[in-house]
Amino acid sequence: MDKATFLDWAGAREERYELVGGRVVMMIRPLIGHARIVRNLVRALDSRIDHQSLEVLADVAVDAGPHTIRAPDVIVVPLGVDSRAKVTAPPVLIAEVLSDSSVTIDLGDKAAEYLRLPSLLAYLVVAQDEPKVWFWVREGDRFSPGPHVVESLDAAVAISPLGLDLPMTDIFAGVHS
Repeated sequence: MDKATFLDWAGAREERYELVGGRVVMMIRPLIGHARIVRNLVRALDSRIDHQSLEVLADVAVDAGPHTIRAPDVIVVPLGVDSRAKVTAPPVLIAEVLSDSSVTIDLGDKAAEYLRLPSLLAYLVVAQDEPKVWFWVREGDRFSPGPHVVESLDAAVAISPLGLDLPMTDIFAGVHS
């Protein structure tokens, strides 16, 4: 299926889908912990970004390759995206929250796709079952070969190209209580 056909088709459905290599893939409904982490990421990012040039969005389509449309959990994009657009502007930050079924995809396939996006400055993958974040940050014209990992609630995820420090306590607030 091509991207335009997919976007029309998926827009008429209640369920969430992604287009991966021209193939339609249905997304699973997230657990409450997943939803809390997404909420926390939106709050943490929105309270720290430059609102003169950026905005935080959740659950919108991103063009991730020639035959791929993804629906990341949270993104940061430049201001100015038409509210009626089916696909957002190229993101500067993408965050995915892991589920049991998405570990290989989020840390493998999606990382490879997202890190090829010229606009992307940071990609975060957040665990649900423990306070752990894997993240890639663009350093100059490329990303490091592997992710940085933060595993302590006393630490923060440093996204230097955007001038952001996201405390782990903010990301995991209300999740492991």
